[in-house]
Amino acid sequence: MSREDAGLDLSRIIFIGRTFDEYMQMFNLSEEQLLGQKILDCPAGACSFTAVASGLGADVTAADIAYYHSIAELEKKGFQDIEHAMIGMEKAKDNFLWNYFKSVDGLRKVRMSALTESVRNMKQSPERYVAAVLPELPFSDNKFDLTLSAHFLFMYADRLDLDFHIRTIKEFMRVTKKEIRIFPMVDLTSKRYEHLEELLACIHNEGWDTEEVKVSYEFQTNANTMLRIHKIMK
Repeated sequence: MSREDAGLDLSRIIFIGRTFDEYMQMFNLSEEQLLGQKILDCPAGACSFTAVASGLGADVTAADIAYYHSIAELEKKGFQDIEHAMIGMEKAKDNFLWNYFKSVDGLRKVRMSALTESVRNMKQSPERYVAAVLPELPFSDNKFDLTLSAHFLFMYADRLDLDFHIRTIKEFMRVTKKEIRIFPMVDLTSKRYEHLEELLACIHNEGWDTEEVKVSYEFQTNANTMLRIHKIMK
């Protein structure tokens, strides 16, 4: 699919990302678990996980609709989005927990760090960053050992319906050999995803098992659990 076919408008994309350290806490991972693994981060946005994990020896691929745009465009948009987000955060900061970031300024520094690191790696290793539009992925079956998906599916339940969730997770299953981890399990209002039971039933019917895992990372209130989906070994 080309950039034109995707019908992309950069103004509709929010290019903000999390750091490697945030990923390790959100997904309850250790550095040892990354070694020798083929990992997909989708949608990866401006997250620095791919850059740092690759440097540690993992084979990481980042996929996102944003990557249809040039690196220069994304870098500019990322800095703009961070500044705009921080203005809104000042007004809504009472809805968040500040144990990790300490302050809005601390949050800004972390988001800037993730953007800078990811852009640097995009320039150095562009082959790691693959343009894709969910619920379809341009990868072969069972290509990855582990797929990570942060702050997308359940978060936007108000605009992504159950069918989209099912199709996306089935696509993750198609390209993943062993395990999928999705964080968090709440929407933007901090409410648990309303169609979770239907979704879990569909996952189980596909021959995969599920586990809800509490993690140490919590910034948005109640966003402190991930869904672990793993293939049942026969």
